[in-house]
Amino acid sequence: MSDAEAMPEWEKRFRAPRVSLPDWAEDAPDRSLFTSNATGTYELYAWDRASGDQRQVTDRANGTTDGRLSPDGDWIWWFDDKDGDEFGVWRRQPFAGGPDEPATPGLDPSYPAGLALGRDGRTSVVGRSTDEDGTTIHVVLQGETPTEIYRHRESAGVGDLSYDGTLIAVEHTEHGDAMHSALRVLRLDGTAVAELDDTRGGEEELGLEVLGFAPVAGDTRLLIGHQRRGRWEPLVWDVATGGQTELTLDLPGDVNAEWFPDGGSLLIAHSHEARSELFRYDLAGGGLERVPTPAGSVSGASARPDGSVEYLWSSAAEPPVVRSTSGGVVLDPPGMRSPGSVPVEDVWVEGPGGRIHALVQKPAGAEGPLPTVFDIHGGPTWHDSDAFAAAPAAWVDHGYAVVRVNYRGSTGYGRAWTDALKHRVGLIELEDIAAVRDWAVSSGLADPARLVLTGGSWGGYLTLLGIGTQPDAWALGIAAVPVADYVTAYHDEMEALKAMDRTLLGGTPEEVPERYEASSPLTYVDRVKAPVYISAGVNDPRCPIRQVDNYVRRLEARGAVHEVYRYDAGHGSLVVDERIKQVRLELEFAERHLGK
Repeated sequence: MSDAEAMPEWEKRFRAPRVSLPDWAEDAPDRSLFTSNATGTYELYAWDRASGDQRQVTDRANGTTDGRLSPDGDWIWWFDDKDGDEFGVWRRQPFAGGPDEPATPGLDPSYPAGLALGRDGRTSVVGRSTDEDGTTIHVVLQGETPTEIYRHRESAGVGDLSYDGTLIAVEHTEHGDAMHSALRVLRLDGTAVAELDDTRGGEEELGLEVLGFAPVAGDTRLLIGHQRRGRWEPLVWDVATGGQTELTLDLPGDVNAEWFPDGGSLLIAHSHEARSELFRYDLAGGGLERVPTPAGSVSGASARPDGSVEYLWSSAAEPPVVRSTSGGVVLDPPGMRSPGSVPVEDVWVEGPGGRIHALVQKPAGAEGPLPTVFDIHGGPTWHDSDAFAAAPAAWVDHGYAVVRVNYRGSTGYGRAWTDALKHRVGLIELEDIAAVRDWAVSSGLADPARLVLTGGSWGGYLTLLGIGTQPDAWALGIAAVPVADYVTAYHDEMEALKAMDRTLLGGTPEEVPERYEASSPLTYVDRVKAPVYISAGVNDPRCPIRQVDNYVRRLEARGAVHEVYRYDAGHGSLVVDERIKQVRLELEFAERHLGK
């Protein structure tokens, strides 16, 4: 028997080669860039579609996923954060191969805040964020000293550069609400051309986002997303005339969009109740034409110059694949194929803030009550969907039911649902999780004595907060890269997340100490009864290690049952072996404390 044949199914799902949706150069569409784990670490790959040649671009211990192609296809840019801490510089490499070189000489390391590359081959617009300076934006001409054109203490980012390279779209939160951006269009010298702000003076905070300038010479239309009707929808804003064209689409969920290369139509991505689908919208005639995709989730899509659409699709039962409307699989990595899993079932539960949507998977043919894992997503502004996920499938393989809850704060259910968690942060989400937990027990699905609360990032935060505020409800807590001590986390985290916390909680820990105390897992650590497993990256800028250590010391002081695993990376790992090790440790922890 070969090693692959002897390998458990859950491990094969992590090891099987995967690829991202290929990005392609606007003026050289045969040149593409994608991410793959083919070597066991997620790295960037160049793909010449004309010749079929592929080559690995990056090779770093912690992996690389943040890369861009220049419009002419001559250069690959990638972000170099040496310790996986998201703090670094942009480097670039010729598409055909060759040595890397600094892409933005003269700019010190920082957190990235957007990047736009010009068609002239020498202009780039680079967004940077540091704790000292806030956000700065620089115009970089190759061979010249970078020019700063924007600076503000609040979060901002580069959205896009116009086709002719003269206009820069910037998202900013100068009004102080990090969850809802306003827009400004600048010239290369930093002078303002146009402003669009839906925050309405703070009376009702509505967000805007840059989706891209029209891909046509001389065109000043900017595609943006707005929330004026309580959900994300597209709008075309002519920044030269100020004219706005809202697209009223008869679709019930959130709607995203990007340009077709001719600038005459839009590729619409519609997300509703944990599924997604694609459409083509004709701007002149207003027609909405469905782009055929299977039922499930489209996690990325791109319109090609020939009018075809490439998309990355999966479902909970079927692994991801890159397909094209022109027929067939676009990019099929060689090697072991990933096993599938079981499909999800939709559950709707009445909660204190409205109907809650949850996704349930359980072993085929299994009858409850089952040991049940509540796998809580991060974000918080994110949502679980009918998409392939190796970690939940691993729990199912080991006999557990898995429940994933799109609590208040999740995206895809309207702006009011996403914004509902403000001020009572963490506690709101746990009310919804508790309502679904009660359903799971009363329906006969879940064994009340074998309930596991787990999650990563914000899900890890909710795990630690949940086992402290609901100590009798959970048999185990398994938290990955969590917020554990909210006050210390605030002081140690990257500036963009400080701004997010000020928005969510209404101020700093010094301004609203009672809110941070109420929302911090450290406040309730002495009430924890369940065994606790925590994993954390020692270079994590989002959920820094010091605040995790503070929480662990409190567990140690009272002799609470716990295990801690620290690893040399940032907010998660791009190394397949490391990820498998983490999942194996979680499964073994659960088996030791729950049995079968």
